[in-house]
Amino acid sequence: MKIRPLFDKFESLAAYLQSPLLLVIRLFWGFSFAQTGWGKLSHLERTAAYFADLGLPMPKLNALMAGSTECLGGVLLALGLFARPVSVPLSFTMLVAYATADSEALHAIFSDPDKFTGAAPFLFLLAAVIVLAFGPGKLSLDAWLFKKSGATK
Repeated sequence: MKIRPLFDKFESLAAYLQSPLLLVIRLFWGFSFAQTGWGKLSHLERTAAYFADLGLPMPKLNALMAGSTECLGGVLLALGLFARPVSVPLSFTMLVAYATADSEALHAIFSDPDKFTGAAPFLFLLAAVIVLAFGPGKLSLDAWLFKKSGATK
C-alpha cells in the first residue's frame, strides 16, 4: 500500500475546508471589527479622551481614523470585498493598539507569549493577517466580482 495516494486524497479533502474557514473568520472578525469601530465612532468624545490618556497626538482625529478603519474595514472584511487590501490598514490599526494600549503585552511577546496572545488586539490582528496572507476565499465578493477568466467562455 502506497502512502502518497492516501496523502494526496487527504490533502484534496482538507483543501475544501479553506474557503468555509476563511468565510467564518471573515464574518466573525469582520463583524467584530465593525462593531468595535462603530463603538469608537458613536462615542467619539469618550474614545478621544481615552486616546488622549494614552498620549496619542490629535486624539479626536486618531479616534475618528481608527473607528472608521475598523468600522468600514470590518464590513469590507466580512463581505470579502477588497479583503486583502483592507487587511493592511486593519493590521496597522491593531499594531498601533498594541503599541499604545497594550504596550506591556507587546514587549512581552518573547518573554511571556501568553500575555501577548491574551491581549485584546491579538485575535483581530491574527484574523487580518490570515486574510492578507490567504485571501478571502472562494466564498467572497472578491471571488465573485473579480473571477479570473478561464479557458472556457
